[in-house]
Amino acid sequence: MGAPPVAGPKFPESPYLSEVGRRMRDEIIEMLPLLREHAAEGEALGELAPATLEAVHRVGAFKVTIPLELGGSALGARDTAEVVKALGQGDASAGWLVIVSSAARNTLGFDPKARDEVFAGVADWVGPIMFGATVFAPKVGDGRKVDGGYLVKGKWSFGSGSKHAAWGTVGFEYDDEATGERRRAMGILSRDQYEIVDDWHVMGLQATNSNSVRADEEVFVPDYRVVHTSDLPRITEALRGQYSGLAFKHSTIGGMVATTCAFAALAVGIAQGALESFLQQAAKRPPFNLPYSTMAEMASIQVVAGKARATINAAEAVLWRHADEIDRRALAGEEFFPWDEPEITMDLVHQIHECLRVVDGLLLALGSSAVALSNPLQRAVRDIHVVATHGAFRIDPMAEINGRALFGLEPFPMMVALSSPPPGAPPPGAPPRP
Repeated sequence: MGAPPVAGPKFPESPYLSEVGRRMRDEIIEMLPLLREHAAEGEALGELAPATLEAVHRVGAFKVTIPLELGGSALGARDTAEVVKALGQGDASAGWLVIVSSAARNTLGFDPKARDEVFAGVADWVGPIMFGATVFAPKVGDGRKVDGGYLVKGKWSFGSGSKHAAWGTVGFEYDDEATGERRRAMGILSRDQYEIVDDWHVMGLQATNSNSVRADEEVFVPDYRVVHTSDLPRITEALRGQYSGLAFKHSTIGGMVATTCAFAALAVGIAQGALESFLQQAAKRPPFNLPYSTMAEMASIQVVAGKARATINAAEAVLWRHADEIDRRALAGEEFFPWDEPEITMDLVHQIHECLRVVDGLLLALGSSAVALSNPLQRAVRDIHVVATHGAFRIDPMAEINGRALFGLEPFPMMVALSSPPPGAPPPGAPPRP
């Protein structure tokens, strides 16, 4: 009788998992030994190891949100989550960079000239073609309007993939002389217009190269490479149906929660990879102070493993439920409502933190051998903590947003609640307030 699966039980595959998504996921699972072998190298380099970068490129994962017409696969929410989860089992930084490679999608809403410039070399580009940095942050760069465009300078943080990308999107503010207002915009910079700052020295996800970038002197950004932040919801919605592929059937809110699904999938993948490593190590290591030949014979280790698998299964069930529903509504032409987004996001953020607790527990149960830098368990702990500390995935602020809604209080006018309904009477079809 064969060994039971680490994650299960097995159900029929989702009807929203495409042949392309299945192929990509399965190829990544086949290359997990390579990803694991080079993960420490990527940490030391502060970017994906060359072998990892090439392998992820080869399966097409950096193009999951790029339109079919431009050489991508335009995958839906379920496909993307499956791909990212598989990557998370081997190298969480690779999974993170596949998610944020969706920054290239933003270019599609710019002037067609900008789109054509960015995607001219995408067929042969190894890695994400574009990164985004400090677009919605409280502090962005400074700009001023000039003939034909803007002069922009500043420092922009958290540019994940900046060492691998050919282009970057950054945020800036400028004074609108026509209205006297201070306005925000997003501009596209070419690789020769910014310097990468060596400041990504962190505990986990080190190979994401989420460095700051800066332009100390003003650089010229032509009008066609600029959009105003206030126009982004309209621009994003206008992309719906403009290109082929399920990714371009999602509504604005559907696309937002699909991205959150991808980050939750990364956490599930990290946890599953950690459990696999835990089982392998516990089956070989003798316990410190009990008379068993291996730790796997200890009841306490068996309990930890059993609870871990149950938690991962539960997290996966929530993840797949939401990913499938996003794709179902997209194909059926059904909308998400503004009040759907915070609840779905909370469900997924909760699962990220449940996976974090699993990974922490596995390391504590295995003991001091797990803290060696050569041990993949300690990397999983560090990586998943960095995922969970991202501003969008901190559980208490997200719970507060949801709790306010449950008590019928007005939503906050903040970025994490961009899709929340405005103050006032609930719109038609909204759930009743208590």
